[in-house]
Amino acid sequence: MELDEISNLPGHVVDQILSQLSIREAVKTSVLSSKWRYKWATLPNLVFDNECYSFSSLDQTVVKSKLVNIVDHVLLLHNGPIYKFKLSHRDLQGISDIDRWILHLSRQSIQEFILEIWKGQRYKMPSCLFSCQHLIHLELFNCLLKPPSTFKGFKSLKSLDLQHVTLAQDVFENLISSCPLLERLTLMNFDGFTYLNIEAPNLQFFDIGGVFNDISFENAFQLAVVSIGLYDKRQSHAYSSNLLKFFVHLPHIRRLEIQSYFLKYLSIGFVPGKLPNPCFNLNYLSIRINFNDVDEVLTALCILRSSPNLQELEVLARPEEQAAVGTVTNIKEDNHWSCHQLRLVKIFGISGIKPELNFINLLLSTSPGLEKMTVKPASNNGGWELLKDLLRFRRASVHAEIIYMDP
Repeated sequence: MELDEISNLPGHVVDQILSQLSIREAVKTSVLSSKWRYKWATLPNLVFDNECYSFSSLDQTVVKSKLVNIVDHVLLLHNGPIYKFKLSHRDLQGISDIDRWILHLSRQSIQEFILEIWKGQRYKMPSCLFSCQHLIHLELFNCLLKPPSTFKGFKSLKSLDLQHVTLAQDVFENLISSCPLLERLTLMNFDGFTYLNIEAPNLQFFDIGGVFNDISFENAFQLAVVSIGLYDKRQSHAYSSNLLKFFVHLPHIRRLEIQSYFLKYLSIGFVPGKLPNPCFNLNYLSIRINFNDVDEVLTALCILRSSPNLQELEVLARPEEQAAVGTVTNIKEDNHWSCHQLRLVKIFGISGIKPELNFINLLLSTSPGLEKMTVKPASNNGGWELLKDLLRFRRASVHAEIIYMDP
């Protein structure tokens, strides 16, 4: 008889092959030989997504029935631990069968759980999810979270990603503060709470985008990467200085992205010339700014002056329909400082108004290490005049290159 190489592959090789396949393809390996028949049933990572299965029927009843049968079949025949479970499909709704699957997983040592409900109302997470104390990564999309009163947090959780979720103010605060090992936190398009008090001693990465009234950090001194987008330009609650309150607990921040209207929030209250404690580790800064708003410009300048080791700067103009709030003139003469470490600058969406030109002139004249500045206006209107102004500005760096991109 000829040697059956497929059947005699080493176990670790078979495991590696199966780990690279979708559930659909892994199950098909059952026909290779008798030794492969139930090999797929030992996979520790189960992913049910669009690549795993597709349905030709548009009838939601048929789709639901087939989807339930597939997941039930895999879980019923599965043998061994399940470390990762992902359920995400474009036709997935919050069906009651998910409760049963989560209950089954809660009896396993599940470490990574991802649930994305793409259609219908928020799916209310069953209480059994909150008993999964081995969870390291939790990712939820279009869900409602209401933990039981006995919930004391996820003690092993390091990564939390919540998008299009609903949870009460006290639930949010308790959830964050009761995950002591949390390192990564993503919040996008949430409701049910508007005050963000982030208390996470090991948090290093924080990405948020939504509508909220206030944000503060308590005991989050390890934060290194922060990206914040405030989607509402309404006036937020004013402290004596939103800017000082925001930066006081971020001594080790390395990368900061200020998106949408968050710079407007930071400009509320007193804006100092410099922060009391400079951001020595900050090397990348991205700012979305309305150059017609004097408070926003001064806030941006304060952050720049307080970042002596900044190397990359990205500025995105946010044109406003209303008349200019104020005009910043003579920036260079009145607010002189040097960006010694600044090497790369990108400025997008400008229209050539005076505050924008003053800002660019300041950067060129105070950045002796500048290597490249890329400028891309919002439109072609006045593009030639803008280009002439850029070429006329004095540069502190003899190596500075200005790249003008056609919009």
